[in-house]
Amino acid sequence: MGGERQPQRVEDLYGHDLTRAQIRAAHLLEAQTGYRSGSRYWALPGESRPEYDLERTTLTERRRAKAAELKALDRREAKQLGLEWISQRTLERMAAQYTEHGLTGLADGRWTPPLRGRRTVTDQVTEAIRAVHAECEHRSRVSMKTKERLIHQYVREKFGPAAEEKIPHYTTLAKIWKEWFGSQGARQRYVRSAAAVETGKAKVVVTRPGQVVALDTTPLPVKVLDDVFGAPVTVHLTLALDSYSHSLVAFRLTPVSESSVELAMLLRDVLLPLPMRADWGEEMEWSYPGVPGALVAEFAGHPVAGLRFFAPETVTADHGSVYKNHHVVAVARRLGIDLLPARAMRPTDKAACERAFAGIQSLLLELLLGYRGVDVADRGADPEGDAVWTLSQMEHLLATWIVSVWQNRRLEQCAAAWDPGGRHSPNTLFAAAAARDGISLEMPEPELYYELLPAHFVKIDARRGVKIGGL
Repeated sequence: MGGERQPQRVEDLYGHDLTRAQIRAAHLLEAQTGYRSGSRYWALPGESRPEYDLERTTLTERRRAKAAELKALDRREAKQLGLEWISQRTLERMAAQYTEHGLTGLADGRWTPPLRGRRTVTDQVTEAIRAVHAECEHRSRVSMKTKERLIHQYVREKFGPAAEEKIPHYTTLAKIWKEWFGSQGARQRYVRSAAAVETGKAKVVVTRPGQVVALDTTPLPVKVLDDVFGAPVTVHLTLALDSYSHSLVAFRLTPVSESSVELAMLLRDVLLPLPMRADWGEEMEWSYPGVPGALVAEFAGHPVAGLRFFAPETVTADHGSVYKNHHVVAVARRLGIDLLPARAMRPTDKAACERAFAGIQSLLLELLLGYRGVDVADRGADPEGDAVWTLSQMEHLLATWIVSVWQNRRLEQCAAAWDPGGRHSPNTLFAAAAARDGISLEMPEPELYYELLPAHFVKIDARRGVKIGGL
C-alpha cells in the first residue's frame, strides 16, 4: 500500500470498548458544556450540577472539578475507563482529540484493531494482488495457496525475479487478502453478482420520499381467526416501505400466499391517502406544516389519516414469482413505476424492509395472543387455541399501530444524512422533505381500481356457455 493506512473509525469499537468511549465522552462534554449529552435540550435529571454551571463557572474551573471527581472514583472503576491517571491537562488533550476525530479520538489505541495497510507490501506486490483478485472473480473458486502462486507468477513475469523476493510470506498474504477483500466466504456466483453491481452503475442514493419503495412479504407470526368460519389460519403480511423516510406507506394481509392482484392493490394504496376510521381521534389526522388537513380532505373526499402517500418512482423486491408476474409488470408500467429486482441472496438490498418486519414483531406482535414465534421449536403449547384476533381486527390493529406508533417513533439508527445527530421519525423526515420539495396532492381516479385488475379473455362455447381462465 506504499505506507498508506486506513484511519480508525467508530465502527472499529465494539461492546465494552464502545461503552467506555461513550462514558469518556459524557465526562468530557459535562466539563465542556455542563451537560453529559452536550446540550441543555437533552439534559439528564439533576443537570447541570453547581460545579458545572455555565453561568457561574469557567471552563478551567469545570475541568478542575471534573479531574477531582474522576480522581475520587474507585481505582478499579477508573482503570476500566482508562482514567486512573487524570488531570486538567488530560482533559484539554481529550477535548482536542474529540474535536478533531470525534468519539474515536477518545478511544485507547488498544481498543481498536491494528491499522490497515502494511509497509512491507510494495507497489508491485499491491498491483499483483489486485490483478489476481480481479482474475479470481471470474474463475472457479480456488484456495489461498493457489492465489499465492498466481501472485508470485504475476510478479516474476512482469517485474522479474528480483521483485519476487519482496513478496511477503503466505500467512501475511492471507491476512492482507482478508483485510482488503473480506473473508471471501461467499459462493462464487454471488461474489460475481456483487462485484457487477459495485463496479458497474453508481449506487443509488435516496434523497426524497418515493424515490425507492421496498416491497416484501412474510408469514404473520400470529395466528388469526378466519372471518367466515372462525378457524385459526396463517396469513401473509406484505409491506411497502419508503426507503427515505422509513414510512410504512401501505400493507396487506392475505389469508393465502400473496397474488398479483394483492400487489396491484398494494401499489394503488401507496398512491391513495388512508381514510380516517371511526374510532380514530383527531391526533391521528393529517398534520403537515404548510398543508392544511382540510385541503387534503377536500382533494381526497374524506378525512385523511396521518399516513404518507405519493407516487413511487422505483419499487424494489426480491425474486419471488409473484413479483415477476406479467400482471404486476403491466401494473407497474401503467403507474409509471420502475421495477428494480434485488440481487439474489442479498437481503441488504432491502434491509430497511427486513428490519421493519423485526421491529413490528418485537414492538407489537409478540404482545398478542396467538403469537407462534418464528421457529417450531420455540412455539407455544397451543397458539391456535390462543388465537382471538380475527383477520379484520388484525388489519385494523396494524393500521392503527402504524399511524399512531410507527410513524411517530424515533429512528435511532436511520437518521437523515443531513442531520445525523437529530431526533427524527418517519413523519418528521417526510415533513422536512415536503417543506424542501413540496407535496404533490394529485390523486388517481376511482377508475384506476378497475384498470389494475387482471384481464381475462372470454371464450364463448355454444354448448357449454362462457369459458374464463379454462373454467
